[in-house]
Formats: sequence, structure tokens, C-alpha cells
Amino acid sequence: MEVTYRTAVEPSVRYRVALIPGWIASLAVVAPVLAGVSIPPALQYAPLVVSAVLLGLPHGAVDHLAVARTRGQRPDWRAIARVFALYGVVGGAYAVAWFLAPAAAFVLFIAVTWFHWGQGDLYALRALADADHLRSVPQRIGTVLIRGGLPMLVPLLAFPDWYRRVATDLVSLFAPGAVAAIGWAFRTDVRTALAVAYGALVVATLAVGFARADARRPWLLDAGETLGLVAYFALVPPVLAIGVYFCLWHSLRHVVRLLLVDDDATAALENRDPAAALARFARDAAPLTAASLALLGGLYFLVPNPPGSVPEWVALYLVFIAVVTLPHVVVVSIMDREQGVWV
Repeated sequence: MEVTYRTAVEPSVRYRVALIPGWIASLAVVAPVLAGVSIPPALQYAPLVVSAVLLGLPHGAVDHLAVARTRGQRPDWRAIARVFALYGVVGGAYAVAWFLAPAAAFVLFIAVTWFHWGQGDLYALRALADADHLRSVPQRIGTVLIRGGLPMLVPLLAFPDWYRRVATDLVSLFAPGAVAAIGWAFRTDVRTALAVAYGALVVATLAVGFARADARRPWLLDAGETLGLVAYFALVPPVLAIGVYFCLWHSLRHVVRLLLVDDDATAALENRDPAAALARFARDAAPLTAASLALLGGLYFLVPNPPGSVPEWVALYLVFIAVVTLPHVVVVSIMDREQGVWV
């Protein structure tokens, strides 16, 4: 298969638009934590709240255009209808699962997000950072497991009480007490085993990458991001850490990926005009972002235990994010296949 994720957009532009904002945001959050500043709980939820309109929710609101554009085609009503059907069937089935088995649905949310956020960083490393050290499929699988585990596993290891609280908030919207079914995940022995296995995977994958790298800079970027994010998620309270990461790391990188399959947006980036490129994305994402917010409001009236507090409202939002993430992963996986990311 021909590899098509490579881009003529200059590395300096790619770094400035896709990568550097996430690095800066992560450092800006870690600095006050290291200085001993106590961040009020309400403020910790702010990035997740903002993500409903800034990058987070919108980054998936162009899925109806993404597949056709990735194939070099102009999206027509058939292509758009196929994606809408995907969301209706797959997302709808997952929404039902939350009502029938919320604890299992939460575990699936973690697993799907683990894969998807790792999947996003694999693309970023290969397409945006020109990483040549990820030569084999096992290395790429290891990278997906490592990168997805940073936001999904490290907070469980470092902040188990916070993690349990968030899980309880999500599951309790449907069945208070059902979270006890996943209580095993918070046991010390389970978390210790996960930490040892994950640490070994990080060391092994980075070591193999170092041995196979022709250029040191991409490997250093990979290793630096990986180890830096281990520290970030081990130090910063999970809700705040994941909210900032979701907006300015994962979502922004995917937005840039979308820009690179849009001819007009790519031309703007090649002309060093990222503002024009991002404006095109905002225009494309606005209709379905608005529709998603309306559906989120409808979910409020359907859950057995509607939210009342800010954490509970964020939990409702995360359930909605979970429902739309599953079909979104299918779309991104099609993009991966079309662009040869795994080749």
C-alpha cells in the first residue's frame, strides 16, 4: 500500500500548529503543581467543560467529511450518509449499553479511548514528526499501548481515589453502586502489576526504537514526550490533566490531520497561514458540534439519575463523549488504513 500520510507542509509549521501547543500547555499545568499551588477542584474541571466547544468535541465533528477527503474525493451525500449511519448504529448500540450495563460500558470507554489516543499519537509521530524508528507492526502496537496508557493508565496508578471518583460519577448516572463491579481495578496488587508491565513495555519499545532509528531527533521527541507525559499524568490531578491533554494534545493533533486531507486548508498551511486553515476546520465542525451539544442536552432527560453538580455534569458529558468516540475510532481507523499508517 502506498504511504500517503506524508505531507509537504514544512516541519516548522507542523510543529508550531500541532505539537508545540500541547507541550506548552502541559508544562504550564505541571509548573504550579510542582510549586505546591493548590488548584481548586472546580477549576480542575474547566478544561473538560471548555472542550465541549474548543477542539475536544469539535475534533470529531468533521468525521462525515474525513474519509472521502482522505481518499482524495469530494464528500458527496452517500459518503456523508455512510458516516451518519455508522454513528447511528455503533454509537446508538453503545448508548444502550450504558443503560443496560454501565460498569462494563465504562471499562469499554477506557479501552476504546486507550487505543484511540494511542492511535492518534502514532499518526502524529509518523506523519508530523517524521519518526523513522517505528519500523515494525509490533513497535507500532507497543507505541499505541504506551501512548494511550499515558492518560488512561498512569492516572489510575498515581491517583486511584480520583479515578474511582470519576468512574463512580459516570456509572452512577445509570446505576448507583454498580461501580463496585470494577472495584478490582483499584486494588494495590492489580495496580502494581499494571505498573510493572507498563514500565517494561515503555523501556522495551523505546529501546528497540533507539536501536532502529536512522535519525535521532524523532526518537528523542518520542522518548521525551513519553517520559514527560508519564511525569505529567503522575503529578497533575487527573481531571485537570486529561482535560488539558484532550483539548491541546490529542484533539489538536487530529485537527491538523484533518487539515492535511483538506486541499484548501493544506494550501493555507503551506503558505504559513494556520489561522485560515483552522478557520476552515471551525466552519466544517460547527454544524455537527451544535447538533452534538443538542444531543447531549437530550441525554440529560434520558439518564435515570440526571446530574446536579459540576462533576456530575462533566460525567454526563464524558458518557456522551464515550458514545461518539466508538464510531469516531472506526472513522480514524479507516483513515489509518487509507494513509498506510501501519505499513
